[in-house]
Amino acid sequence: MRIVVDAMGSDAFPRPDVEGAVQAARLYGVEITLVGDEKVVRPALAACDPGSLPIAVMHAPEMLTMHDKGLSLALKAKRREPKTSMALGIDLVKKREAVAFVTAGNTGAAATTAYFRLGTLPGVERPALCPVFPTHTGTCLVLDVGANPDCKPEHLLQFAIMGHVYAEKVRGVRGPRIGLLSNGEEPGKGNLLIRETYPLLAASGLNFIGNVEGKELFAGAADVVVTDGFSGNILLKGAEAVGALILDIVREKIQAASPFVKIGGLLVRPTLRSLRRMLDPSEEGAAPLLGVDGLVFIGHGRSDALAMQNAVRVAKLAAEAGVLESVRAEIGGRLARAPAAALGS
Repeated sequence: MRIVVDAMGSDAFPRPDVEGAVQAARLYGVEITLVGDEKVVRPALAACDPGSLPIAVMHAPEMLTMHDKGLSLALKAKRREPKTSMALGIDLVKKREAVAFVTAGNTGAAATTAYFRLGTLPGVERPALCPVFPTHTGTCLVLDVGANPDCKPEHLLQFAIMGHVYAEKVRGVRGPRIGLLSNGEEPGKGNLLIRETYPLLAASGLNFIGNVEGKELFAGAADVVVTDGFSGNILLKGAEAVGALILDIVREKIQAASPFVKIGGLLVRPTLRSLRRMLDPSEEGAAPLLGVDGLVFIGHGRSDALAMQNAVRVAKLAAEAGVLESVRAEIGGRLARAPAAALGS
C-alpha cells in the first residue's frame, strides 16, 4: 500500500512532513512517496535516517500556498502538465499508483486541485471536509468545515450520506446518528438552507435525529453533524480556540497561585495532559475530503511530525476499509430511493 505525502504542505515544510512520513513508514508498514522540491526534501529525508524503508521522492518544481486563489489557483489545479506538489501527488492517486494523498497545505488549494484532477463520485456535486470533533461521550464527525461556504440542501444530504459511511467504515460506529446543525432543535428552526434540508434528511433512510445545536454536538448527541462550509469552519476554529484558551487559563492560574494550589496542579497534571491530547488536532492528523474520486486527507498548516504520522495512519485505515467504494455505493443507492419531490427535482 502506497500513500503520497505532500512534503511542501505544512507551515514548517519539509521537516515535519518528511519526519511524520518516515515515522508512519516505520510504524504502519506502508510505502511512501514524498512529493516536493528535491533540493529540500532529500536532505530532510536523509536527516531522518530512513535506511531501507520504502520511501520514494518525486520532484515537484512548484508548490501551492495561501496566496494562490481564484483563477490563478484554478489554472494551476487544472494544468495538463502538473508542476505543483499537490497536483503531482493527487495524479498518483488518480492513476491508482497510490491509495491516498495526504497534505497539510492550503485547504482551498488542496480541495480545488482534488476536485479538478479527480472529479467527484457519481451523485456527489460538492466534496466535503470532514474532521473529528471531541465530545463528552466520544467523537463526532462534522462536514463540511470549509470546502463549500455556500451550499444547497441536496449538498447537505450528500454530506450526510458520506459522513454516515465514514463513521461506520473508519470510526466503527454502527447506525451513526445524523444531526443537522441549527440554532434550535425544532424542525422549523434555522435559516432557509436548514429548513429545506430537514425533509431531505428525514426521507433519506439515514438515522436522522433532527436538528442539533452546538451544545448537543459537544455533549455527544450525534455521531455525524452536517452543515455548510461557512458555518462549519466557524465552528471548527471557534472550538479549537476555546479548547486552547481553557488549557492556557488553567495553566496560568495554577502557576500564579499559592504553593498548595501548585501542588494540586501537579496532581491533576495527568488529567490535563489527557485533556490536551483529546483537544489536539495532531491526534487525528488530517480530515478526509469526502466525495472526490480518490482518498485525499487535509491536515492543519501547523501540523507537526506526529500529526503527519497520524494523517498517514488514518489514510491507511480509510483505504483498508474501502471507504471510496462504500461512498460510491451508498450515494447511488440512497439518492435513487429518495423521493423526487424531496430533492426538488
